[in-house]
Amino acid sequence: MRLLFDENFDNDIVRGLQRRNPNLDLIRVQDVGLRSADDPTILEWAANQGCVVFTHDVKTMANFAYERIEAGKPMPGLFEVKRSLPLGQVIEDILLLAECSLPDEWENKVVYLPLK
Repeated sequence: MRLLFDENFDNDIVRGLQRRNPNLDLIRVQDVGLRSADDPTILEWAANQGCVVFTHDVKTMANFAYERIEAGKPMPGLFEVKRSLPLGQVIEDILLLAECSLPDEWENKVVYLPLK
């Protein structure tokens, strides 16, 4: 599973994921020329690249994801992560998702972490 992290996503979590599993396919939007891109542009890029998106932007990103789904556009998945969650818990949840999910399991879904 390819993972795309929004510009505002906590880099401590990304680094923790890389340390725990260096084989994960992790991409940060700022590393692919999408720094300061709006949410629809990020979701479009993620769809074209087959990446699920992780964000802390719980106010707007989900609305654009639902718009893509309603319009019949591809949407590989969106995970919204509360900033208040402990880093270790977020890392564990994302590792579980990345290592145990099927490639298209999250298509057209918006999921909120923590997992329950």
